[in-house]
Amino acid sequence: MTTAATPYHPGERTAQARAGRTERADHAGRSIRTTIPTVAARFLGERRTVVIGAADLDGRVWATQLAGPAGFLQAPDERTLTVAAHPAQADPLAEALTRPARVGTIALDAAGRRRMRLNGRSRPDGRGGLEITAEEVVSNCPKYIQRRTPQDRPAGPPRAVASGAVLTTAQRLAVATSDTFFIASTGPDGSVDASHRGGLPGFLQAVAPDRLRWPEYPGNSMFLTLGNLELDPRAGLLLPDWETGGALLVTGEARTDWSEEARQGVPGAERMVELAVTGVLELADATPLTWTDPEYSPAIPR
Repeated sequence: MTTAATPYHPGERTAQARAGRTERADHAGRSIRTTIPTVAARFLGERRTVVIGAADLDGRVWATQLAGPAGFLQAPDERTLTVAAHPAQADPLAEALTRPARVGTIALDAAGRRRMRLNGRSRPDGRGGLEITAEEVVSNCPKYIQRRTPQDRPAGPPRAVASGAVLTTAQRLAVATSDTFFIASTGPDGSVDASHRGGLPGFLQAVAPDRLRWPEYPGNSMFLTLGNLELDPRAGLLLPDWETGGALLVTGEARTDWSEEARQGVPGAERMVELAVTGVLELADATPLTWTDPEYSPAIPR
């Protein structure tokens, strides 16, 4: 639980201290808001997609993606985000978001290398969409965002094409070529956060059908994701398929390896995270968009 003195909960404080970034975190924490600035409201209104993280009815944490025309996200006031979309029936969060839920969201502008997070409490709006009351609003730096431009394409509703407890060979190959994923995690009070990770293809590894591993590069020193994982290992990953509009959703439990040995031989890595996979869902037509080939972020370690 956060206090008036700090926006961070004990897990985040532990991660910041382990990394030697407490002072930097205190400085960065000044940018964490409970309201939506005007510039952020304008940014949200221009987006075509948003990533949402939440727990399903069994308590497993997932990250999924919603899409719509520009304007499907709106901030009618400084504490509210409306989403004119809802997860499709095949989505693991479809049922959970038909009722009040804690959610984490992140909106990404790949073409402009911008992103912002908004975490809070969601409820159905009675019109097939969601209304989210903001509790934490964070604008992040452009680090590790691959520049891409969206393109419209004909698409039906999202549909499941494969599901299971572990990754198939084809899904492991998709992981090996991924340069971006999103991760949802949960805090000690039930709050949910959604965040972004980027790197060169291969930075995310499927080291086994039931195990993923990735490096943590230098970031904003808040440690919102790793701080959550210090106290609760549940996590969900979303891997967009930029070429087809599909998506790979993975849920499991993650732990951070802070040892120097773990990151040896991994350029730029400050620590490594490993996810034990417990569920996988592959969606076709997750969005009505495809994207141009990437221009990789100059911040990525080579």
